[in-house]
Amino acid sequence: MAEEKRDLRIRSKVISEGEARVPNRAMLRAVGFTDEDFKKPMVGIASTWSEVTPCNIHIDELARRAKAGAKEAGAAPMIFNTITVSDGISMGTEGMRFSLPSRDVIADSIETVVGAENLDGVVAIGGCDKNMPGCMIAIGRMNLPAVFVYGGTISPGNLKGEDIDIVSAFEGVGQYNSGTIDREGLHEVECHACPGAGSCGGMYTANTMASAIEAMGMSLPASASNPAESDYKQDDCAKAGAAVYHLLERDIRPRDIMTKKAFENAITVVLALGGSTNAVLHLLAMAHSVDIDLTLEDFERLQKKVPHIADLKPSGKYVMQDLHRIGGVEAVMKLLNKEGFIHGDCLTVTGKTVAENLEQASDLTEGQTIITPIDKPKRKDGPLVILRGNLAPEGAVAKISGLKTTNITGPAKVFDSEEEATKAVLDDKVQAGDVVVIRFEGPKGGPGMPEMLSLTAILVGKGLGHSVGLITDGRFSGGTHGLVVGHVAPEAQVGGPIGLLQEGDLVTIDSENYELSVDVSPEEMERRRNEWKAPEQNLRGVLGKYTRLVSSASKGAVTD
Repeated sequence: MAEEKRDLRIRSKVISEGEARVPNRAMLRAVGFTDEDFKKPMVGIASTWSEVTPCNIHIDELARRAKAGAKEAGAAPMIFNTITVSDGISMGTEGMRFSLPSRDVIADSIETVVGAENLDGVVAIGGCDKNMPGCMIAIGRMNLPAVFVYGGTISPGNLKGEDIDIVSAFEGVGQYNSGTIDREGLHEVECHACPGAGSCGGMYTANTMASAIEAMGMSLPASASNPAESDYKQDDCAKAGAAVYHLLERDIRPRDIMTKKAFENAITVVLALGGSTNAVLHLLAMAHSVDIDLTLEDFERLQKKVPHIADLKPSGKYVMQDLHRIGGVEAVMKLLNKEGFIHGDCLTVTGKTVAENLEQASDLTEGQTIITPIDKPKRKDGPLVILRGNLAPEGAVAKISGLKTTNITGPAKVFDSEEEATKAVLDDKVQAGDVVVIRFEGPKGGPGMPEMLSLTAILVGKGLGHSVGLITDGRFSGGTHGLVVGHVAPEAQVGGPIGLLQEGDLVTIDSENYELSVDVSPEEMERRRNEWKAPEQNLRGVLGKYTRLVSSASKGAVTD
């Protein structure tokens, strides 16, 4: 006797059957459902399509491809949208305060739609930086069969025969300010930096998180490095739609895949590729969504053993499209697996293990120069380091790839906002040897923990990138490079030591010894603490809710 096929309508059955649900089904018939569709599992395609950023401008077409793939496999799919903001466009403005909160709005909105509509599975497609963790936090919370698809990387721009990208434009502002280029040259950079659709091209935050999610097993193999405007990406989306149906058949859920070992694989790949400091914040939040006990100590442990092997921007030469040409993230994972750096037994959305997937992967192209041999790395340990000390009792995060100087002790130049600090740098009030301190920019204090790419790019453009230190309780863009430390915790708004610093205090950043400290006695710090009062925040709306709910950066800045 044939085995009865399992009903894949794990949640939607409450709508698909029974006379009492006639009104519910009538609504769905208006959007195209038929009698046959009600016999199938309902799969949501969560699209982040928007015209506000090149990262997401093409995702409407990708969502349609994912829908077609799910339908062909046997599901009843439907597309719905969530938001995106553009970090690149909001950078350096008050709008950047909405960037990190948008991660949680994305997560909340996907969870809300899937919950309200009783969907059985999800394909989530993200482009700009906060889309990836936002989608994954929702996927983790819902624990329904799901696949994440990265919208893909932008192609590099070209100016006078040289590849350029969005960071070239940010650094161009500093070059113009220092007289290295003129106004016409700056305009040329502006007009050529972003030639089409896709996320910022280096190993910045979007590409970092896409790589981490693929390493975790929640994207299909090769998804992270497929360019936005390519047939590969179109196929990736169609296959993702089908994959969710097959996950439903096998009852494989995100919590079966997003294990502690899977997060360790993600961290390992981020370290090997030289990824963004934002990965620390986002991976902590993603782990929280599935109740995995991931801490800064896990990053510290893995950083000491995983080599940095990728010559990728911002500290290197190449972009994600170049990595795609030599085998992509999949080929890098194959190398790391062969050398024993990742857990090959972790389950993935293919229904196979990481090791089984990698058996089908190509090796890195022979003769390529983007990925170094394991025994000849750019650094013998990872470039993302956790610093601690009397300025960061809960930890801080620095990225030390490509640095000529890995430590500095200098007088603090203290600012209570990025805007104040930027003006001081442009007015030549910051000199080599100084340590710029920007505080009250944390999750609560910003609010929203804004990124500081505009300022750090200006420092680099003015030739100060390796001679001026910068610490903040805010964040840095994945495009940032230089002697910079972010995520300082506790933040100033809640009374953290960074809020007690005074102009001229001697601050030490020592990334080789994992130290962030100030030469002030405990007695003096206690005296300052007793005199300190938190600045008032009379906020309403999104930022008001966010500042009341958000946790410390050392916990992932989560809101639930």
